Amino acid sequence: MRYSDAMAAQFVYLASGSPRRRELLAQIGVPFRTIGVDVDEAVLPGESPDRYVLRLAAAKAEAGWARARGAEPVLGADTAVVLDGRILGKPLDAADGIAMLAALSGRTHLVLTAVAVRAAGGTETRFCRSEIEFRALDPAECREYWETSEACDKAGGYAIQGLAAVFVKNLRGSYSGVVGLPIFETAELLKAAGVPRWRSA
Repeated sequence: MRYSDAMAAQFVYLASGSPRRRELLAQIGVPFRTIGVDVDEAVLPGESPDRYVLRLAAAKAEAGWARARGAEPVLGADTAVVLDGRILGKPLDAADGIAMLAALSGRTHLVLTAVAVRAAGGTETRFCRSEIEFRALDPAECREYWETSEACDKAGGYAIQGLAAVFVKNLRGSYSGVVGLPIFETAELLKAAGVPRWRSA
């Protein structure tokens, strides 16, 4: 499905409370407003990480569309940190957060981000896959990072745009996708939906 006949939109609704996604939209001058959505983020039995993020991104966009009543397009996104095929969510506590960092130490993991835009013509999605290689981390360093409180609400127990940048030895893919909103894929979807860019740049 394409939005070739999409009428120009004044702005896009962002169905996310993430300050990082707001910053990335602002970076490319996209006018937006946030809209709250309530979506069950539990992984379905047998669901692959790829399908998981695509399903949630679309579900968030659809939920936002229902709340906005079709006033303007709605953008939804979801990001997952994946190690050995297992999705690493937000740490439950200090022990969990430190254990996540120890598991990522000296290894390469995936960061998968899906983006969805719901407009009058339907829902379009895009998928972004990035590989992150961490250098070796010692236990004291993992504990010290956790104590900064940066990782408490971050999938995978770290924030690449923050203090954890010092852990990253190599990145193959999209930096903005790892942060939470791949700019290339997002810009394609927004353009197709008639959402302006560079408006506030």
